[in-house]
Amino acid sequence: MTFKQLEALYWIARLGGFAQAASHLHTSQSAISKRVRELEQLFDTELFDRSQRTARLTEKGEEMFVLASKLLEQRDAAVEQFGKPGVVERRIRLGVTELSAMTWLPRLIGLIQRHYPKVILEPDVDDSLQLRDKLQADELDLAIVPDTFADPRLPHKVIGQVNSAWMCKPGVVPTGGPVRLHELARHRMLVQGQNSGTGRAYDAWMKEQGVQPANVIVVSNLVALTALTVSGLGVSYLPRECLQPLVAAGMLAVLDVVPALPAVRYVAMHKGAHRSALTSSIVALAQESCDFTRMFQAQMAMTSPC
Repeated sequence: MTFKQLEALYWIARLGGFAQAASHLHTSQSAISKRVRELEQLFDTELFDRSQRTARLTEKGEEMFVLASKLLEQRDAAVEQFGKPGVVERRIRLGVTELSAMTWLPRLIGLIQRHYPKVILEPDVDDSLQLRDKLQADELDLAIVPDTFADPRLPHKVIGQVNSAWMCKPGVVPTGGPVRLHELARHRMLVQGQNSGTGRAYDAWMKEQGVQPANVIVVSNLVALTALTVSGLGVSYLPRECLQPLVAAGMLAVLDVVPALPAVRYVAMHKGAHRSALTSSIVALAQESCDFTRMFQAQMAMTSPC
């Protein structure tokens, strides 16, 4: 039994067909078929139900798929643990929120390329809820999101935090002194909704304060949320430091609201069964590069790793 045979069966089952597996493994469909036949001859049992038009595993095929998954994962872990970082070849599917993509993601990609030049990184930018669901569905290897999705199946590690403030177009809310939160709630509020980790965190926090805004517009996109706030449509919670240039330009005003918004922690999550030396290293690199204070940060200079 070889890893190539196991890879063939694994990717046929994962992708739904022999042709798809051949494309993913950069080989021919006939080569994939040959590897499956070799496995079937080795164990003298059919692994795929050939009476079906789609590639459907038999009962023994399902057992082999589970075994293949474990063996391939152990192989990858061994390569990462004992191989040199510069020769590790893997595809890492990394999920991040819009704010991370607009601030420090380029720095993280630069660090990963520096330490693991042969690793193929596939960033996926989406809202927190979708990223959590993709992680659970094995569509992502790692997701960096606000810490609002406690789940024992998804171990996590804190990598940083975002400090937000209530903001509006100058003049929309009088700024002569501190504003109580329940008074602010009389204005139209632009919020991020339940698909956003930040939206969930601040919605729960306002309920704890006994505040229920009467006039709310849910905006799922951070750029759109900022633009609507700049336009004067309402007040919103926005990341304080990275939007300071808009405040300095007079496009936004920071409101002194009592009580102040709590910081939102960001965590790196992975499925418990998918922890590896490489993902642990990428989490450490994320901690090193995480910086929500500036928009559109350039990646770090490409130099040889120490």
